[in-house]
Amino acid sequence: MKKTIVSLAVLALGCTTASAEEITLRGATAFAKGTTFSRPFEAFVDWVNANGKGVVQINYIGGPEAVPPFELGNAVSSGVVDIANNTTAFYTNLLPEGDALHLATNTIQDQRENGCYELIDQMHQEKVNAKFLARTGDHINFHLYLTKPIDGPSLSGLTIRTTPVYRAMFETLGANLVRTAPGEVYTALERGAIDGYGWPIQGVLDLGWDEQTKFRVDPGFYQVDVNFLVNLDKWNSLTDEQRAVLEEGAQVIEASNADNIGINESEAAKQAEAGIEVITFSEADTESWLNTAQDAGWAAVAEVNADAAEQLKACLVN
Repeated sequence: MKKTIVSLAVLALGCTTASAEEITLRGATAFAKGTTFSRPFEAFVDWVNANGKGVVQINYIGGPEAVPPFELGNAVSSGVVDIANNTTAFYTNLLPEGDALHLATNTIQDQRENGCYELIDQMHQEKVNAKFLARTGDHINFHLYLTKPIDGPSLSGLTIRTTPVYRAMFETLGANLVRTAPGEVYTALERGAIDGYGWPIQGVLDLGWDEQTKFRVDPGFYQVDVNFLVNLDKWNSLTDEQRAVLEEGAQVIEASNADNIGINESEAAKQAEAGIEVITFSEADTESWLNTAQDAGWAAVAEVNADAAEQLKACLVN
């Protein structure tokens, strides 16, 4: 009888040990499931769940229907979710210096090589209580989309939907700014509450905004940053093997950023087919447009944290 009890105890202990080897993380995205800026995260989830069996898995709980976009930063910081797909524009309340990330002119691979990744990770750990795991969105520029034409960089008299990404730039150019979640943009356009919005070259058709959009201003400016963040307490509790799976998966997805160059061309063609006309400026106005974007963007970061702005600019801008 004693031998049987001991055997059962050993068996139970073995089962407990085996089950403890695999951990499941709760993951969420700031964007609608299946859309442009959620797809890389969803590919990452699939990769981890395929390659991390017995080690680490991700339970993908959804997008804004699960956690509102502007609350996702707090959710990963506090551990409500373990891993999040989010852009710094949605968690500036935690990391105001994060506005610098979209000003990058190099790639995440460059940033890993020149030490910028470690700097950004340190900032996230200290201020967001999160591990900065990966960045997607390289090579994807932002654009201004409008319901009415303009003939120069001035945005005076226009009401533009904004996020922290281009707030400083659009404000400098004279726009009246309105901040809304992505899910509210279509209705705001339909009702005439806004005259336009900033958004990357990708994703407009995913959201149906092309139905209310007449023009896109070229060239684009800034570069998308959508980041994978892991709650720091959870990250620290993982084994080396579990972290290694997540890190390998992250870099697999980062390598696919190069595909964005071709995708951008395809998206521009689809926008043209949808009736979105391209507005281009004179050479002088184009230079002013792009210079204002960078100058206003870095000035806004420097106003928040001058030292961080200097450090980040040195490794984010070629």
